[in-house]
Amino acid sequence: MKRGTDETGRSLRTLRVGEAMRHALAELLARGAVRHAELEGRIVSISEVRVSPDLRHATAFVMPVGGSAEDEAAVLKALNDNARAIRLALARAVNTKYAAEIHFRVDESFAAGARIDALLRNPRVRRDLETPAPRRPDPDDD
Repeated sequence: MKRGTDETGRSLRTLRVGEAMRHALAELLARGAVRHAELEGRIVSISEVRVSPDLRHATAFVMPVGGSAEDEAAVLKALNDNARAIRLALARAVNTKYAAEIHFRVDESFAAGARIDALLRNPRVRRDLETPAPRRPDPDDD
């Protein structure tokens, strides 16, 4: 692993900037600073912000809490409609040379986690997890 990178190869600088942007974006949404009818009274979870190596583009992964697929689409549209205002607010909150152009995407990791959880709760899988695997004979035991 190269110095200054994580296990996925992203630089620690982009990770730090992404985390700062995530905190600032979550604060903006919690304060209600983004004015849109679809966002009024909704709690939106910001799970991650990925920043490009040149810090000019950022992708925020969002998920409305307790929402359906229609809610996801409406929140995503509202955030993308207000992307310019959000970009300016983030530029003030996170001090970088450039104001990153921000894009919003629905976070699919919640659905993937729910699928894995459902699989692990399946009685057949649970049975396999609870019973110990048969021990193979060791060839060196002769």
